[in-house]
Amino acid sequence: MQSWNIAVIGAGNIGQMIATLLQGAPDYRVTVVDRDAAGLKRVADAGIAVAEADVGNTAALTEAVTGHHAVISAAPFFLTPQIAGAAKAAGAHYFDLTEDVAATRAVQDLAAGARTAFMPQCGLAPGFVGIAGASLAAQFDALDTLSLRVGALPLYPTNALKYNLTWSTDGLINEYCNPCTALVDGEMRYLAPLEDLEELTHDGLEYECFNTSGGLGTLAETLKGRARRVTYRTIRYPGHCAILKLLLHDLGLERRRDLLKDIFETALPRTDQDVVLVYCTATGHKDGVLRERSLINKTVARQIDGRHWSAIQITTAAGILAAVDLMRTGKLPSAGFVGQEQVQLSDFLATGFGALYAPGNVTE
Repeated sequence: MQSWNIAVIGAGNIGQMIATLLQGAPDYRVTVVDRDAAGLKRVADAGIAVAEADVGNTAALTEAVTGHHAVISAAPFFLTPQIAGAAKAAGAHYFDLTEDVAATRAVQDLAAGARTAFMPQCGLAPGFVGIAGASLAAQFDALDTLSLRVGALPLYPTNALKYNLTWSTDGLINEYCNPCTALVDGEMRYLAPLEDLEELTHDGLEYECFNTSGGLGTLAETLKGRARRVTYRTIRYPGHCAILKLLLHDLGLERRRDLLKDIFETALPRTDQDVVLVYCTATGHKDGVLRERSLINKTVARQIDGRHWSAIQITTAAGILAAVDLMRTGKLPSAGFVGQEQVQLSDFLATGFGALYAPGNVTE
């Protein structure tokens, strides 16, 4: 089986995790590309190859990634069109983590007629949750509802929001403010964020969940005509949604995202002591009987090869690298647009990267 050269775009927390896992894998050689010299130094100090380039400049980035089998974007969502364009120009496969709907559409447009594969939304949500949802859906003769719920939460909440920053603030604000795609009564709809509040309990802990944008990926479109209702909700500790509505609606910060970002990054400390909970439920008919099936996975921060990694780093990096590995080994299409729901859950978990979900006990 051919080894692959991988260019990872972005030297942030997720990019570092992706590069570290690739560095330790026998079938990959990795180079991290960024314009942030300080970030690149941290990566280089870990013994990983780096290249400095303006990732917002398609021409410069094309030159930097030429000769690589695949490009993985761990950069902010607004750079997605430039990075995907550079991958196409360089003749490389493209993977990203974006939850942004507009950015994904741009990738779909680039994938049309491409000789290489374009696979956006490969992280946790969208990403692994879409694979889990598709696996549940396939177990029914007639699927009725599919509810996907995911939360990245602090293990030890202390503030009123019961939340700490664990990943991109821009992405978080997008989830809270942008319209949410869903399948309702068999038709594609946009739902309002922060609505459809519900409660759930797992391992004796109480949570709430509500509509957020982007986590569903392309799964609702794929299941149109097969399901009545397909939705995605974000999991938080109880009380979080009410405070968000105060901030976003009553105080109008949904119209001042720059100010909201500043408030979050000033007031909410970051943590690498976190937990990721995936809680998916489907209902439908099997052998003429109405049934319900659930898939639950709970991943906590832990040591990997002597280094502490947060749960969001582990689940996100594992999600995208399992997809890369399945494409390298010929289990996914090698040209055009590829959706997460095209990945078989069993194939995903059988990869060395997907196996990182195993300590969280993927249970169906």
